[in-house]
Amino acid sequence: METQPHILVVDDDREIRDLLARFLAKHGLRVTTAADGTEMEKALADWAIDLVVLDLMMPGEDGLSLTRRLRAKGSVLPIVMLTAMGEDTDRIVGLEMGADDYLPKPFNPRELLARIKAVLRRAQPDPPIQAEPGASGSRHRFNGWQLDVATRDLISADGVVMTLSAGEFDLLLAFVEHPRRVLSRDQLLDLARGRQAIPFDRSIDIQVSRLRRKLGDDAKDPQLIKTVRGGGYLFTAEVTRA
Repeated sequence: METQPHILVVDDDREIRDLLARFLAKHGLRVTTAADGTEMEKALADWAIDLVVLDLMMPGEDGLSLTRRLRAKGSVLPIVMLTAMGEDTDRIVGLEMGADDYLPKPFNPRELLARIKAVLRRAQPDPPIQAEPGASGSRHRFNGWQLDVATRDLISADGVVMTLSAGEFDLLLAFVEHPRRVLSRDQLLDLARGRQAIPFDRSIDIQVSRLRRKLGDDAKDPQLIKTVRGGGYLFTAEVTRA
């Protein structure tokens, strides 16, 4: 049975595509390449792709648009975005659109390989966090929302069920179980993932950004999940358990 992760490299630069294909294949990954969005769509239809390495700046439909379109279809396919842009705001836009990580050009292929492996690990199904005794089936209520531990659903005040990824659910559960307490990124990784952080792991920041958007928390002035400079994050809501 084929167990090698299958990576799709999408970049309009043929030299970069060929270099990455050789390098990643040398390190035990299956690689398919595409020059643009059309070829990417065909590859996704023809192959079971595990992760996409996607260039941000391409002629025609760019990486942001392709990422937005994939996420609009409900795809949770991991995406590592390559960008020549140097401003943090430009990179954050990519993460907001749904990319799982980014790497600025020029980059070391070994760092890209490490990022790919880290994102693939995060994409693996995680065992649910062990609930406290008697907490099975409980619902955490906050700001009109309900988080159902048994079904792993986030439910709005008017009864609409919001879809959460496994990572988003685990992170939100960590917040509601530790409200009004500053939690560092390492603590959140430990609570939500059960493993230690690695130096380039931005998964917490990405998941927080996505949770804010789904909870209607203004990204420019968040009030529910506040950023504490040098500290981490603070979940401000009062939480009750039903």
